[in-house]
Formats: sequence, C-alpha cells, structure tokens
Amino acid sequence: MLQSKLPDVGVSIFTQMTLLAQETGAINLAQGFPDYDPPQELLEALARHALTPSHHQYAPMPGLPRLREAIAAQVARLHADAPAPDPATEITITAGATEALYAVLSAVVRPGDEVLVFEPAYDLYGPAIRLQGGVPRYVRLPAPHFRPDWDAVRRVVSPRTRLVLVNTPHNPSGAVFTADDWHELARLLDGTDALVLSDEVYEHLVFDGTPRMSARQHPALRERSFVLSSFGKSYHATGWKVGYCIAPPALTTEVRRVHQFLTFAVSTPTQHALADALQGDASDAHARGLAGFYQQKRDEFRALLAGAGWDLLPVPGGYFQLARYEALSPASDLAFAQFLARDKGVAVVPVSAFYHDGFDDGLIRFCFAKESATLQAAAARLRQ
Repeated sequence: MLQSKLPDVGVSIFTQMTLLAQETGAINLAQGFPDYDPPQELLEALARHALTPSHHQYAPMPGLPRLREAIAAQVARLHADAPAPDPATEITITAGATEALYAVLSAVVRPGDEVLVFEPAYDLYGPAIRLQGGVPRYVRLPAPHFRPDWDAVRRVVSPRTRLVLVNTPHNPSGAVFTADDWHELARLLDGTDALVLSDEVYEHLVFDGTPRMSARQHPALRERSFVLSSFGKSYHATGWKVGYCIAPPALTTEVRRVHQFLTFAVSTPTQHALADALQGDASDAHARGLAGFYQQKRDEFRALLAGAGWDLLPVPGGYFQLARYEALSPASDLAFAQFLARDKGVAVVPVSAFYHDGFDDGLIRFCFAKESATLQAAAARLRQ
C-alpha cells in the first residue's frame, strides 16, 4: 500500500472554487487570472515564432540566451540602484514561477531544515517544503496591514533556519515589503547561513506611488537571495507558464542542477515571443504602466462595493482584494464563500485556505484582474 507524502493535502481551494463557479455559473473572482488577453503584439510574436521552423525543438536548459539577455537589460533599466544580473550565470527560465520555487526548495532544503513562511501564504509553499523533508515554521502577519512583526520573526529563527520565504507584493493581502522590512530581514540574517527566497511575481503591481523594492536592491541580501518573477502576471498570460529565477552564480548553479531534471527546458516559441516583447522602450512602458492599470481596477472594484456592508482592507499591491463580511454573515469563511457562489453567483476564495492550520479571521479574497464589465456584474450581485 502506498503511503502518501502529503496525506493531509487535497485539491487546492483555487481548483475547488473554480469548479464550483463552473457548476453554478458564478462569476469567477476566485482564481487569480485575468479575463482579458495579453498585448496584441505579444500574441503576434508568438504566432510568428510558432510558424518559424527552427523554433520547435528544445530550448537551452537555462533558457534562450536572447530572453535571458533581454531580462537582464530590463532589470538593469528598472532597478538602476542594483547591479545588472549576468544573463549567462544568474538568470534561469522556468516553467512558471511555480517551477522556480520548487527548484529552489529542492536545491536548498534538506531533511530537518527549517523554512520561515509568513502567513497567510500561497498554498504551494508548505507542501513543497515538506516534500523536501523540510519543516515550515510559520509567522502570522497581523491584519489588516499584514506587515511582519519582526520581534515575532526573531523568536522563530533558529540555527536550523535554512531559508526565509518572502512574497512581495503579497498574495493574498497585497502587502508590500518596505525598505525597513528588507533592512530588518538583513539584520536578522546577518552572521547566519540562511538564504532568502523572494517570490516577486506581482513585482510591477505596487500602488499609490509606493516605490517597489526587490531583495536584489538590498546589498546585504543580494548575495543570499533567489528572486522569482513571472511573465504570466506581467503580460496577462498565466496559461503560458513562463517565469524566471535571478540568483548569484553559485545559487543559480544549484537551481539549474534541479531544473534540468525537473522540466529541462521551457517552450521555445514562447520564449522567443517574450524576448521580442522585452525589447526597447515599449517593454519598459508596459512594465511601468501595470501599476496604474491595476490601481484603476482596484479603485473601480472598491467603489462598486462601497456602502454594501463589506469591510474592504487596504490593497497596496497585487491584484486581490480582501474583505471582511461580519456585517453580512456569521458563517465561516469557507461556508460563506460557498454561499456566495451558489446563492449570489460570485466565486471567491476563503482566506483560511492560506493558513496551514485553517485559521479563520472572517476574510475572503476577490481577484479584481477582470474586465470592467465583469467587475460591475459581480458587484451588482454582491450588493444584493
């Protein structure tokens, strides 16, 4: 009889709520994907490279050189206060940020190693750590701002801490690490061998003029950090599953040792299309424009729900809105999410799914990466 490595893990809440939306015909504000297409020029580039005879075989294991060079050039332009990453030795193209995250954990975490995880946390983190024999050590981020309590963090860090997992902008809350947060993390890890895994897939979605900061921009953290990003988030193409990991050469070597036996290579025509999209001023304008684009959607959605009994929490970044519903129902967050899908026709995610112990703080998560018509239709149902 097979003994499961993850006996307590079932189908993810995102899949569950999407299936419920399909069964009930509910508007899906649960799973984090846009309902609009990538930029037209990117689609045209993909079609062009799909018709190029030489672009249908394996790409190089680390990724196409031209794509890695384009990433390095854009990172250098957007983050002028940090050294440009070396495309040959510091950038690896992966099958989405998901694969990058798993490759890092597999390369770094050994049985008994502890990994510090801030909760609420994306539901992949804990199982992926456990599959390596690691021990997740959770630190709760206090609502409503979900900023770290660094005294609480210090109490969790131990000589067994191998890795600190940061997600900024944060899913599900949208909280953004500040310069002070990065400084505190650097102080905490000074004199240790612990590494940092910084999940920055929503890197360009930082609102209200707040400066966006990466682990790479902090000199003391740069040499111990794996920084992950995703074209799926920045180009509205979550189904393309292309991401990348930036890390110093020694750390990149270890990631690639796993990556070559995990997926080996990522779709060749897709990489060529993305390399085309990253060329020149238009690419930088797209990246810089994402904050305003999604801030407008955030503000539109919040205005649509104003005065309807929802307690909308602050959203400094990302494309999710957390809301308290205590004025509307005493139900658990899972029961309330199921009610909304079945009775009101809107699918959401209960935030207890982001806690390893199912902590229920009476919050649900909406995705506002949707067309205005979708947001308006959903809000009309949520206002009933």
